[in-house]
Amino acid sequence: MTSDAGAAGAEGAGRKRRIPLLLTLAGLAYAIDLGSKLLVVARLEHHAPVEVIGSWLELRVSRNAGAAFSMGTAMTFVFTAIAAAVVGVVARLARKLYSAPWAVALGLLLGGALGNLTDRLFRAPGGPRGAVVDFIAVRGFSVMNLADWAIVCGGALIVLFSFLGWELSGTPPQDVPTDRLPGGRPAPDTDPGA
Repeated sequence: MTSDAGAAGAEGAGRKRRIPLLLTLAGLAYAIDLGSKLLVVARLEHHAPVEVIGSWLELRVSRNAGAAFSMGTAMTFVFTAIAAAVVGVVARLARKLYSAPWAVALGLLLGGALGNLTDRLFRAPGGPRGAVVDFIAVRGFSVMNLADWAIVCGGALIVLFSFLGWELSGTPPQDVPTDRLPGGRPAPDTDPGA
């Protein structure tokens, strides 16, 4: 075996698809969101808000047919289509996914999108026009749910990784020397002849 073939074999052996990590995080985000919504609807709906940090942060159930800040309440079908499109895009990107950080970002995005999509499909009034259950009220900001937080965190990570030039494939950006890993650490020497 030549040293080039050994280096290529070591590189291929170190790379593995991160779909299990993506699916685990998506499932966890989805389960936590769904469980929290079932709990707050059963215990808090039609009750007085529960103060967590005075009136700055309260638990208060509201049904939102629109997007963030209750915008576009007459366009619920559009938001259902957008959530379904996000799920499709993440599924498509997963074929190229070898990066653990990207798996975390896409897993959060996917879990959050599925959480809100479930509400839009199965909550009243039903069909693709269901209202999302929101319950985390931040004074002067918005009322959200845990799916929204997962989407925001996943989206912020995607923007950050794109800005840093990190690839879905886990390969270093083109303008960064390949002998350096993210964080400035030197890459391990894979050439047995060196």
